Amino acid sequence: MTTQSLPVRTDAPDRTPEPTTGRGGRRRLLRIRAGRQHHAGPLAYVLLAVMAILSIFPLYWTMVAASTDNTRVSQTPPPFLPGPNLFSNLARAWDEAAMGKAMINSLIVAGVIALSTVMFATLAGFAFAKLRFKGRNVLLMLVIGTMMVPPQLGVVPLFMLMSELGWSQQLPAVIFPTLVSAVGVFFMRQYLSEALPDELVEAGRVDGAHSLRIFWSIVLPVARPAMAVLFMITFVHAWNDFFWPFVVLDMTNPTVPVALTQLSAGYVRDQSLIMAGALLGTLPLLAMFIVFGRQIVSGIMAGAVKG
Repeated sequence: MTTQSLPVRTDAPDRTPEPTTGRGGRRRLLRIRAGRQHHAGPLAYVLLAVMAILSIFPLYWTMVAASTDNTRVSQTPPPFLPGPNLFSNLARAWDEAAMGKAMINSLIVAGVIALSTVMFATLAGFAFAKLRFKGRNVLLMLVIGTMMVPPQLGVVPLFMLMSELGWSQQLPAVIFPTLVSAVGVFFMRQYLSEALPDELVEAGRVDGAHSLRIFWSIVLPVARPAMAVLFMITFVHAWNDFFWPFVVLDMTNPTVPVALTQLSAGYVRDQSLIMAGALLGTLPLLAMFIVFGRQIVSGIMAGAVKG
């Protein structure tokens, strides 16, 4: 009786499971899970189209109302197609509301506030996320607690302080009270806690780097996506802020929201003129999103992969 040995295949693929720990293994798992995901169905595209229409319609209606006269805007049903008076209404709103000076003031105010908020919030977020010092949690709770205080409670003492400093009716009175926000500090703290590994910070300390060196060489590259998002959010909020600039500024030195109030003065409001002014005040924000939107989204995605 003879036994016949079976041939052994040497070209069989290696089915050794890939490691799932560490950064490389995590990325392999993400690729596998992404490959298993199903493509979006027709219902998802319909819902996305509806959401896009609902998001774009207010801007479209603003343009339609700004391109017609006041009588047509007040008709029932109102017009849904642009009219011939867009550029003439924009020119009237530009002249009557002094939009040129208002836009320059808003650019200065929003730019300075956004830059300072990003800088201070990133520094404070790094300190609360990765540095160990006494009273850290207490200070963090105090910062978070300031978000629960309505800003209207501090209007009177803050206005008195601005008057004592001689900043009343001037742009520093709008800028300095909002140089940093508790929301920005908390946002950067949460982002750095997840995206910045403790090993990188410890490696920097082992190499002899001090805290500022670690912040410049390690923290800033990791925090760039969150800083871009925080800059955009803060810039839009500062650009649209109305209450405090309306209190501390006058019509000779307004920001855009304050200047738009001049278009609604009088017993009979010209809705087409008001819409033209609102469209002028929105155009810089639209231009910024169009120019920098792709970079911000790509930065967010890069930060998500690195994290």
